[in-house]
Amino acid sequence: MKIQHAFRLGLFGGLGVLVAIGIGTAVGTLATIITYIGAAIFLALGLDPAVSWLERHRFPRWLAILTVVVVVLAVFTGLVFSVIPVIVAQTSNLINGLTPLIATLGDQNNNWVAAVQKNLPNYIDLQAIVGNALEFLRNNITSIGGGVLQVGLGIASGAFGIIIVLILTLYFVASLNNMKRGLYQLIPASKRARFADLAEQISDSVGRYVVGQATLALFNGILSFIFLSIVGAEYPALFAFIAFLFSLVPLVGTLSGSVLITASCLLFDGVPTAIAVGIYYVAYMQIEAYVLNPNIMNRAVKVPGVIVVIAALSGGTLLGILGALIAIPVAASILLIINQVVVPQQNEL
Repeated sequence: MKIQHAFRLGLFGGLGVLVAIGIGTAVGTLATIITYIGAAIFLALGLDPAVSWLERHRFPRWLAILTVVVVVLAVFTGLVFSVIPVIVAQTSNLINGLTPLIATLGDQNNNWVAAVQKNLPNYIDLQAIVGNALEFLRNNITSIGGGVLQVGLGIASGAFGIIIVLILTLYFVASLNNMKRGLYQLIPASKRARFADLAEQISDSVGRYVVGQATLALFNGILSFIFLSIVGAEYPALFAFIAFLFSLVPLVGTLSGSVLITASCLLFDGVPTAIAVGIYYVAYMQIEAYVLNPNIMNRAVKVPGVIVVIAALSGGTLLGILGALIAIPVAASILLIINQVVVPQQNEL
């Protein structure tokens, strides 16, 4: 085939490559903003069932939205002014408790190190290992301090991001119906009704999933606080908050949080408390898997177990925690499209 105007073709091809690179760079630069917007839309879809429930109980749309917004702001304000100070105080106490523990590790007459050394083979010198670790900390305290500073900046950035996501969520909740109608107008009229029906089913599924996952996390946080307070754990509010946060992540969240809390109880409260906490979390995970999860999540999204695992792993790999959170409703949406669009088309061939 003879190519006419090769220079012009190459020029336009090169310009196309540059435009593609520019778009990719812009998307990368706006990745944080896009993540905030995606998280806000996800949360807005989770709050929409509450607005719809109020509308079914004869609330006007504006009053239902206002009620949900006020409740969300009240919960957020209560969390900031009541729960957060307790968590901060317990975190400070935890850090202060680590200081003498680290100091005793360098003591040559440390009874704890000596007791552990008795149960180890002779070729393992635990005191030397601890001494080398402490020496590493002393020699690298500057770089470690810089890392701590970066962590602090990351926490501040995360807090700012949470506020931005909250504001965007409130805007999206208020304008969700207008956004849907605007999206539907972009679809050809002959296919608009079908597209709107699928979109409504998907948004309802996402909303139910968000409510279900938040409910499971809330169950775990409240029950953890009650049990840890009963057994006399030193930091029940902090550990309950950790349990709540970890439970928001599907599949591995509850297990990871339980292991972290049990190990922390072993370090700060002793073996008996750690054993009791470990037994509690094993029992709780069975109740969650066979009682709470089927009754709460199966009503929200109907996704086979193997697809849940694959979706959560893939989403976590691609987008981190946010990807793990949205992976299951995305998988449910894809299955819905396949069952209601792709399969009927294949049956007509």
